[in-house]
Amino acid sequence: MSDAKVTGSRSPRLVLAMLLLVYIFNFVDRQILAILAAPIQQELGLDDAQMGMLGGLAFAMLYSTLGVPLAWVADRTSRSWVITGSLVVWSLFTALCGAATGFWHIFLARLGVGVGEAGGVAPSYAVIGDHFPSERRAFALSVYSLGIPLGSAAGVLAGGYVATRVDWRAAFVVVGLAGLLIAPLFKLVVKDKSKGGGIGPATTAPTIRFGEVAALLARKRAFWLLSFGAASSSMLGYGLAFWLPSLLQRSFKLDLVETSWFLGAVLLIGGTVGVLMGGLLADRLGKADRAWYGRVPAMAYVVAVPLFAGGIWTSSVPLAFLLFLVPQALAYVWLGPVTSAVQHLVEPPARATASALFLLINNLIGLGGGIYALGALSKALAPVYGAESLRYSMLLGLGLYLLAALLMSLAGPALRREWVAERT
Repeated sequence: MSDAKVTGSRSPRLVLAMLLLVYIFNFVDRQILAILAAPIQQELGLDDAQMGMLGGLAFAMLYSTLGVPLAWVADRTSRSWVITGSLVVWSLFTALCGAATGFWHIFLARLGVGVGEAGGVAPSYAVIGDHFPSERRAFALSVYSLGIPLGSAAGVLAGGYVATRVDWRAAFVVVGLAGLLIAPLFKLVVKDKSKGGGIGPATTAPTIRFGEVAALLARKRAFWLLSFGAASSSMLGYGLAFWLPSLLQRSFKLDLVETSWFLGAVLLIGGTVGVLMGGLLADRLGKADRAWYGRVPAMAYVVAVPLFAGGIWTSSVPLAFLLFLVPQALAYVWLGPVTSAVQHLVEPPARATASALFLLINNLIGLGGGIYALGALSKALAPVYGAESLRYSMLLGLGLYLLAALLMSLAGPALRREWVAERT
């Protein structure tokens, strides 16, 4: 009898496909705010600093902190149910963003989106860890991470289209309701496997304590270097993703539809190539030396900096597209290697909790700080550079990728020592 029949679970590829679909909606609901920033600011009278709070702090506060207890619950109960419930909550609050009448209304709705999305990613990492062996896990996590460019591109394109045809409020409602429709399908397809890393009944209870996982990771140099390296890159990555639509409209004079197509193509093509490339390289090179799980992202960041700078600085739209396309791919390379490496710092029953602690650092600093920091810096530079202040804010932020490259490089030797081999 096959493992799938014993556990009642579906094939790993089908499970991965459903996880990817949910993750796409995760980023649709995040990225749609960026493409709708201009009409929201115009109608609600918000400045760049306030918009930065909506895109970063409002979402990241509860998204980052609640992710840890929700992942702990998922490790002890049902990962699939936690993901399903999270999808329902964040989709409802996304739809409620369309009813906002002022800053605090939409701020609270974005808090709700963060609450829902807090329970989605870390348990999904753990489900993938349960279904795919170590030597294929980085690529599987890269396929899952395709939800970032695919969801971001879909959010930009759908948001721009609906906002142009109807208004920005309708765009929030449409994507929120769409997420609600796939929640029952996800739970029907994705079943829980044993959390011991092998085949067994889904009801097998893990013997795990949150404090033990936290204490274990606190002693691992690789965990801290990977977490703060990812957080540094995410500050710039999330900041660029959120503010690039505004830059294209202010400095390149593109309208909403043109901005949607420009950014959607960059995210879709560049992001997809980068995510898959990172996973393939890490799985291949990492067999010989675990340090490559840190080296691969580090090299990508270094190459991305001058290309991003050229795209931000140029005034040519076609040249900007080409210059943004390549570094956008390089910016996503880290996802497969780093998320896989974090999975290998603990035993299988602790995977969701370890991933959540990693995401706590990454998102609280990267998502919470990056979008607001670029917006606040743009506001501070406005008296000197006027409408071009956002361009200079982004250029200054590129130093974060160099810091991330240094931290990821230093993580390599620690990964050799602290890697947890799986029992067969």
